[in-house]
Amino acid sequence: MTESEPTEGPGFDAFGLSETILKTLGALGFERPTPIQAAAFTPILEGRDVIGQARTGSGKTAAFGLPIVERLIGADKHVRALIMCPTRELALQNTDALRSYAKGTNVRIATVYGGAPYPPQVKALKGGVSIVVGTPGRLIDHLERGNFDASHIEFMVLDEADEMLRMGFQEEVE
Repeated sequence: MTESEPTEGPGFDAFGLSETILKTLGALGFERPTPIQAAAFTPILEGRDVIGQARTGSGKTAAFGLPIVERLIGADKHVRALIMCPTRELALQNTDALRSYAKGTNVRIATVYGGAPYPPQVKALKGGVSIVVGTPGRLIDHLERGNFDASHIEFMVLDEADEMLRMGFQEEVE
C-alpha cells in the first residue's frame, strides 16, 4: 500500500465530520482517508499540534485542510487559519483544494502572494475570510500594512516548511 491509497479502516464519517463536509467529500470522490489523513484528523479536530510528513500525492492538503474547514464552519469573519506556502503555485493549489472542501459552508479563503497586485488581495482580506493562504513575504507585507488581523488565528500550517527554509525564508517563518 502506498501513502496515497485509502486506509482499510473507518471512513470519513468516523471522525465526526459535519454532514456538509461528508457530502462534499462524496462529491469529490473521497471514499476513505489516506494514512496521513487518518493520523491527522483527530488531533487537528481536537486543536492539538501536528507535524506531518508524507510523500507528494498522499493527501496532505486534505489532512490539514478538511479538519480546519470543519472547525471553522460557523466561525465569525476573523482570520482563524493561516497557511504559509513557499511558492505561489502551491498557495494557489492549496486554495483550490480548500475551496472545494469548504463548498456549501460559510468558510471563505483568500490567497496572497508576490507578483500579484495588492488591491484585489486587500479587498479579499477585508471582505471577511476565515483562512488566508500565502507566501511568506506577501503574508508579512499584509500583516505589516494592517490588512488583516492575526490575533484570532487558531491554526497555522507551514506547508512544505523544509522547502521554505531551503529558499531562505527562516526569518519570515519564525
